[in-house]
Amino acid sequence: MRAILIDTNVLLYAYDPNDLARSERAQNVLRHLEESNMGRVSVQCLAEFFSIATRKLKPPLSSAEALTQIELLARSYPVLDLTLGVILEAARGVRDYQLAYYDAQLWAMAKLNQIPIIFSEDMPSALVLEGVGYVNPFAENFVLEEWA
Repeated sequence: MRAILIDTNVLLYAYDPNDLARSERAQNVLRHLEESNMGRVSVQCLAEFFSIATRKLKPPLSSAEALTQIELLARSYPVLDLTLGVILEAARGVRDYQLAYYDAQLWAMAKLNQIPIIFSEDMPSALVLEGVGYVNPFAENFVLEEWA
């Protein structure tokens, strides 16, 4: 069974009432990843979710609502912890690939946990760095059944 790391943007779109098409797509992706037991989330993404959902979503989630959603996500998917090894590997990703630090941290989380795919709209689809590939689940040619 292949595992897929879920980026923050996928989590956020599931709760964004301003883009119903993306919200529905994100909800379908998350449901399939949960049902297939393929989805993984990092503590970084849960922290980013809380911060962005309570400040930048329109309307924002309350702190209580965001906390409830994080608890649900943590019960739905294995949560990967941030470690010194991830930080060091992320710094190498910044140095070697000119990634933004938090993008590099997500890449390092996947790499060190042997997760070959990250679902994200933030990186070019088909990009593969040291065995970790990126797939945009919001791309027109994305077919969920090929992944979960």
